Amino acid sequence: MTEFNGLGLGLGNISRVSKAKSRSISAENFTGEKGKGGMATEGTGAGPGRDLGQGWKISPSIDLQPGTTTTLAEIEGPGVIQSIWMTCFPAHWRNVIIRMYWDGEESPSVEVPFGDFFANGWCERVNVNSLPIAVNPAGGMNSYWEMPFRKSAKITVENRDHVVFPLYYQINYALTDIPEDAAYFHAQWRRSNPLKYKEVHTLVDGIKGVGHYVGTYIAWQVNSNGWWGEGEIKFYLDGDEDFATIVGTGTEDYFGGAWNFEHPKGEYGTFSTPFLGMPQVIKPDGLYRSQQRFGMYRWHIMDPIRFEQDLKVTIQALGWRSEGRYLPLQDDIASTSFWYQLEPHAEFPKLGSKDDLEVI
Repeated sequence: MTEFNGLGLGLGNISRVSKAKSRSISAENFTGEKGKGGMATEGTGAGPGRDLGQGWKISPSIDLQPGTTTTLAEIEGPGVIQSIWMTCFPAHWRNVIIRMYWDGEESPSVEVPFGDFFANGWCERVNVNSLPIAVNPAGGMNSYWEMPFRKSAKITVENRDHVVFPLYYQINYALTDIPEDAAYFHAQWRRSNPLKYKEVHTLVDGIKGVGHYVGTYIAWQVNSNGWWGEGEIKFYLDGDEDFATIVGTGTEDYFGGAWNFEHPKGEYGTFSTPFLGMPQVIKPDGLYRSQQRFGMYRWHIMDPIRFEQDLKVTIQALGWRSEGRYLPLQDDIASTSFWYQLEPHAEFPKLGSKDDLEVI
């Protein structure tokens, strides 16, 4: 039996003998059945493998057709998804929507653009060296968020683009008993583009139930000169209204930095650590790139934000104006929030159109 530590990562169990059964779904084994991998006689590798035949990388990927939703995995439980590896071309990372459904639910528990799910929201790869998410050369996207389910799991991808392109993927899971108190994995994407003057960006709102918040990724575009990260993140827990229970001291502070991320002097210092980082800084180029863009993550694995009734999370966008006064900013902020909770979950807000998600 696999044990869960309540944080979404089953650490400390690797040396223990278990009765769990290891399975894997990919384009070489669409169902994950035991002894059924590598049997394809047709697929995206059929041409290169025509002289070798069955068993020689005949179906390493699938082609995503425009305007369609493809089911990558349908698994009967109980079990737990333990890792996911995927890759496709960066130009499509905001046009591919990942959705996950647990135990036959109609409303997804995960609904996030491909790149943002893997802490790469700007359709340009940056390496991420963290515990639950690793992005490696040259576009290997890896998730180690633990995803338990009791009855079933379903993972789909929607191609909102107008072209066909390949997707490579591998979903590794175990068939095993799941503790009664194990919470289910959730992730939600939201964007303010631009953020309205004197308003805050809402990462999540309307979360109902019992659970714990485990992570934030933000793709942040600054639409003004000067420093942009004075804003505070706020966690409203269990009936909080006007004032939150947990309040940060500044944007760079929340993501583990300090003093404007400035290091060395006059430059942003990128960093990627197991639990937090700002691995991506995209600078203007003097021609078509006019704004600075940042990618930042903060995983609450060692310090989950626990809630028993409800949760709302917001962040301010603040810079500076004359006479030492704060300036409310109108930036492009796209956030992905990760949390675990007992089902059922509240239905997510409508994701928006392809244009609402587009990186320009």
